[in-house]
Amino acid sequence: MNQQLLCGEKAMPQLRFYRASGRYGFLSNLSPCKVQIGGRMFPSAEHAYQFGKPRDPHVAEWLMAAPSPALCALVAHALLKWHVRSDWRTIKVERMRAVLQAKFAQNPTLLDSLRDTGDAELVEESATDAFWGVGKYRRGQNMLGKLLMEIRAA
Repeated sequence: MNQQLLCGEKAMPQLRFYRASGRYGFLSNLSPCKVQIGGRMFPSAEHAYQFGKPRDPHVAEWLMAAPSPALCALVAHALLKWHVRSDWRTIKVERMRAVLQAKFAQNPTLLDSLRDTGDAELVEESATDAFWGVGKYRRGQNMLGKLLMEIRAA
């Protein structure tokens, strides 16, 4: 039996999202939404995030030419190891935090929508990504959801 139920506490409601469509599509980095970081305007949070990944600025610019956030993500995930910054694993969460902070600070309507999610646990329903989402077995780290909740609470 769930320990929360034994203590008489209510379980936190969950709000699951994945695609950039539907009522909560704005939570996805694939949702088209201009974001300015470091003096540069990006067409989506995904573009802004992935721009920080390549070691070579020419590869970063090549990623920015992707006509959609989904294609940007697809290509960035396929980068060969030597094209990725050597410190990417240690900085990627901070990069994502900065991107999300900019996205919601620069788009007040989106910030209002994020706040309208109340105290729901935000869960990225990715079956393929157990770091940013919940992964195939639904036990992933859900870092995107955690960062969104952090921004909502700020």
